[in-house]
Amino acid sequence: DAAGVVERIGPGVVGLAAGQEVVVNPGVSCMRCEWCLRGRQSECPEFKLLGFQLEGTCAEYAVVPAANVASKPPHLDWPQAAALSLAHLTAWRMLFSRAGLQAGETVLIHGIGGGVALAALQWCVATGATALVTSSSKEKLEKAARLGAAHGIDYRTADVAAEARRRTGGRGVDVVLDTAGAATLGASMAAVRRGGRIVTCGVTGGAKAEIDLQQLYWNHIGLLGSTMGSQEDYRRMLRLAEQARLVPVVDGVFPLGEYRRAAERMESGAQFGKLALTVSAE
Repeated sequence: DAAGVVERIGPGVVGLAAGQEVVVNPGVSCMRCEWCLRGRQSECPEFKLLGFQLEGTCAEYAVVPAANVASKPPHLDWPQAAALSLAHLTAWRMLFSRAGLQAGETVLIHGIGGGVALAALQWCVATGATALVTSSSKEKLEKAARLGAAHGIDYRTADVAAEARRRTGGRGVDVVLDTAGAATLGASMAAVRRGGRIVTCGVTGGAKAEIDLQQLYWNHIGLLGSTMGSQEDYRRMLRLAEQARLVPVVDGVFPLGEYRRAAERMESGAQFGKLALTVSAE
C-alpha cells in the first residue's frame, strides 16, 4: 500500500502530473497477456505485488507503473489513504466480483482485526449486507460491533458454524469471507447455506485442508479463490469509498525510521486495522 505525491512522470504518461496526490494499487501485471487484455489483471501469469516480488513502498521514493496510480480520495488523510488499496481492493473483489454479494445477504467474516477482514466489514456496512464476525478477542469483537458488525462470535468459546446458523434462523450465511485457510475451512463449510459461496484469499491458518466433496456438490456450495483485483475493481472500489466516505481503520502511525516497532506490533497480532508509516515531506 502507498499514498503520496507524484514527483515525476515518464514519457508518454497521460492523466497524471507532478504534484498530484495519489494512491497506489500494489498489484502489477504485464498488461499484454490474454487475462490482462480481458481486464482481469490480477489473473495475469506474471502478476506481482509491490513489497513482495517487487521493490516495496516503505521508502521516500518509489517507482510504479502509471496504470497503478489513481487520485487520492480527498476525504482521507495520508495514513488513511495509504491503508486503503491492498486490503479494500482484496475484500472488494472477494465480496462483489467473486462472491457476487447483494444487499440484504449475510456474510461470515473470519478473524476480524486484520486488514482484509475489516475492509470486508466496512464494505458490508456500506452496501447493506449483514456481517457476522469472529475473533478470539473480546475487545476486537466490541470494536467490530461499533463499526457495524451485527454479531460477534468468540471462536475460543463458541462453535462458529452453529452460532452462524443460529443467527440466521438455521439457514446458514450467504457468503463466508476467509483469510485463514485450512484452520477455518471446516467451519466455513458448515456455516454456509445451500447454494452459498465461500471465498478465500489467505493461508495464515494453513495451506492444505481436507474437504468433503459430497458436502460441496450436494449443497451446491461455491468455493472460490481470489487475489487482489483488476483495474476495474480498483476504480469501482475507489469510487464507492469516496461516495460512502469510507475511512480505513488505522491501528497506528509510525515514522519510517520506526519500522521495526511497527513490524513488532503487527507480529504481536494485537493490532486492529492497518499500520501506517509516514515519510518526511522534505
